[in-house]
Formats: sequence, C-alpha cells, structure tokens
Amino acid sequence: MNVHDFIEVKMDGKEISLKEYAGKAILIVNTASKCGLTPQLKGLEALYEKYKDKNFVILGFPCNQFLHQDPGTNEEIMEFCQINYGVTFPMFQKIKVKGKDATPLYKYLVEQTGGKKIEWNFAKFLIDENGKIIERFSSKTKPEDIEAEISQHLPE
Repeated sequence: MNVHDFIEVKMDGKEISLKEYAGKAILIVNTASKCGLTPQLKGLEALYEKYKDKNFVILGFPCNQFLHQDPGTNEEIMEFCQINYGVTFPMFQKIKVKGKDATPLYKYLVEQTGGKKIEWNFAKFLIDENGKIIERFSSKTKPEDIEAEISQHLPE
C-alpha cells in the first residue's frame, strides 16, 4: 500500500485517485484559512509554481480541527486561498486529520511516520513518485525551508 492507493474529493466535488499523481513528488499539507500559519500558503504556492513543471505537486487538505481555524464552506475556503494567496495547487474538500474520524489517507500518513498525531495546521508530508513517504515536516517548518529536500526528490 502507498499514497497512490487513496481516493480523495477535490474542491469541485469530484473524486480523484491519487494514482493521478504517480510519477510526481507530492507535498501533502493540511491547511487552514484563519491560522497564524496561514501565510505559509504563499510559500507553498511559490514552491508549486517553481517546481510544478518538474513533476511536483502540492495537495492541500483544509481542516477545521485545530481551534476551528477553517470554519467556512469548501467554496469559501477555496475562494479565500485563491484571492489572498493566489493558490493554484490542487485543493481538496475539508477533512479530519486526527482522531477516530480522520480520513484513511491521514490515518495512513500518521501510521507510516511513527504514529505521532498531526500537531497542528500545515503539517507536511513529502511523498516520492512511487507514493512512498519520504519525510514528515512539522507545522512550523516553513515551505522555503524544505525546498532543498523537495528539489532532491524530484523525479527525472
């Protein structure tokens, strides 16, 4: 089993198999619109713009589990991300990333990285082109601080 085995729901309501991203390095991030770390969206978008043509994608998963910092509808969240941070990387519908109601994808990500629960918004998981988890980064790790790691794992 790997990350490519999961099916998620994009903001437009369409289900997508993460197999669609096979052959690309992936950065999976749980996002929030009203968090002190929300400005990381700007850095994430900059990474996406820089590397999207080099087999790299960021997948954003809004979550409202941390002090209710993403209370809006999926449409409101998407609009906020686009208007305020110019987000163009794929965004998915709001999910739960911890507890018994966590999505299977996040249960898998946590389990495969030692079982430490998601501590806050903007936890990041770097996935290789084969769907294998390479690294987990804390919420406080800024996108620009992982650029070297991402660039090392871009598929040829």
